[in-house]
Amino acid sequence: QVQLVESGGGLVQAGGSLRLSCAASGSIFSINAMGWYRQAPGKQRELVAAITSGGTTNYADSVKGRFTISRDNAKNTLYLQMNSLKPEDTAVYYCAADLVVAGTPGTRDYWGKGTLVTVSS
Repeated sequence: QVQLVESGGGLVQAGGSLRLSCAASGSIFSINAMGWYRQAPGKQRELVAAITSGGTTNYADSVKGRFTISRDNAKNTLYLQMNSLKPEDTAVYYCAADLVVAGTPGTRDYWGKGTLVTVSS
């Protein structure tokens, strides 16, 4: 069994900061790319930021310069530092990982259950 558990969400005023974490646990052999997605009410889920196992990053235009994605490969943990938050950043944030389960062939995507970020104006 593999689990991804997000933490760090909450209520913050516009202009504030939050740091999300996502801990992956279970029978993990290796983790390839990891990413943060978000889904606002009434909208489709969208990619916020992604990072490869080697540290190459990719961001949505709407968060460039404000959000920073990072990972600790030794701890199988993903982070998202969110600064200068705006009300439009309000959403449920999901962690995703493309990983190899120990003893199985190939890779598979796993998702966390999400953490709510609410930015008040």
